[in-house]
Amino acid sequence: MRGKRFGTGLSLAAGALAVCGLAFAPTAAAVAPGTATVNADCGSYGGGDATLTATQSGTSATITLTTSSVTAPLSISQDSLVSELTMVKEGGGTVVFKGTKNPAMSTGDALEVGPLSGTVASGDSLEAYGGTLKVTAFGFITITCTATGPQAPGPFVFD
Repeated sequence: MRGKRFGTGLSLAAGALAVCGLAFAPTAAAVAPGTATVNADCGSYGGGDATLTATQSGTSATITLTTSSVTAPLSISQDSLVSELTMVKEGGGTVVFKGTKNPAMSTGDALEVGPLSGTVASGDSLEAYGGTLKVTAFGFITITCTATGPQAPGPFVFD
């Protein structure tokens, strides 16, 4: 009987430690808004509305960009585009999000890049207007896009 009480006590202690661990575990940081739209000009490759989706975990952040206004000129393999998104920081400076993440795309498919990774600080307010998106395919085709106005509903503000 004594061994059974010891085992029960040990189980209760382990359960209490697990609950305490959850209570003090760091929470995921939030970015608001999570999604924004911007109108972009990509020169001879086209232009129009693009959707930016942001996520954050501590000082690490990602942004994914999708647009049906710019389409794949050729079939593109998964994770073969080299992308760099420069966002303008309120108060001055820029934050760059980089990566080689993209889904496989057939000729004519909507352009999607990301998640592109960057580093943010608490309180950073980032806007696409004034920044650029550069996407390089096959090592020699570079598409450069610039926003024609502020993103809506507003800049990304990181926690």
